[in-house]
Amino acid sequence: MEKLEATSELQSRLSSLSVSSFSGIASKNCNSNPLDRLQSTDLSRTVIYPDNQTKMDDNSNTKGLQQPTEDGEAPSEPAAGSDTQESNTNEKSSLPGERKALPPLAPASTWTSLSLKELKAKLRQEKDSVVTVYRGDIMTVHVPTVPDAKRVCWEFATDGYDIGFGVYFDWSPVTSRAITVHISESSDDEDEDDELEAGPVVPGDVEKGSKTVANSNLGEILPVYRQDSHLAVQGGSHDFPGEGTYHLKFDNSYSLWRNKTLYYRVYYSA
Repeated sequence: MEKLEATSELQSRLSSLSVSSFSGIASKNCNSNPLDRLQSTDLSRTVIYPDNQTKMDDNSNTKGLQQPTEDGEAPSEPAAGSDTQESNTNEKSSLPGERKALPPLAPASTWTSLSLKELKAKLRQEKDSVVTVYRGDIMTVHVPTVPDAKRVCWEFATDGYDIGFGVYFDWSPVTSRAITVHISESSDDEDEDDELEAGPVVPGDVEKGSKTVANSNLGEILPVYRQDSHLAVQGGSHDFPGEGTYHLKFDNSYSLWRNKTLYYRVYYSA
């Protein structure tokens, strides 16, 4: 009986004690039951793993940025203007405006004579040697080179008024040996689709020496100037520079009212 009473008294004393009475045990075991301890452990994992995952993601992102170049440099992108520069280079290499330089041409030999009446009287007897160059027109005589001659010669005169005159040489291969005459209303109408040969002189300006060249194969021998062919015979010659066609231009494009009567002859010399 005494043992039972002692046991019951001990139990009653133990039951009267709280968790705070076991300070050492309470500090080490803060969770009240195993389930709470597992939940705490799971919660701690949910907190730790996101931190680790974030670090892993950061590392993976860094590696992803550095993967293209192992030496630490960012992957290079093509410059925005690289394609443009390449296309411009290709375009420059095939510019249609570029053309090869023509061989140099020697100047023409020119002279004048006071034998106006004699020349006019003689040319009136020859067929197609007296023509009218109408106001605003240009008459161009095409004279091809021939194997049996070495130079071309010309003489001309007019009645009452002057006329523009110039000589050019076309290096294109000769396809016909016939001398032909072409009439145009102005220098701009001849080969208008081609570029004018270099020179600041306005085409058709016979006062300053017209550069009426519109053919890339056309070289200038004598620019178009107004000649006093009504006062003296205008003559000249030019040695063949090679195979090609001479263009002798009689220019009346500057005249708004007056037609010009022209006496001329063109011939070859050995």
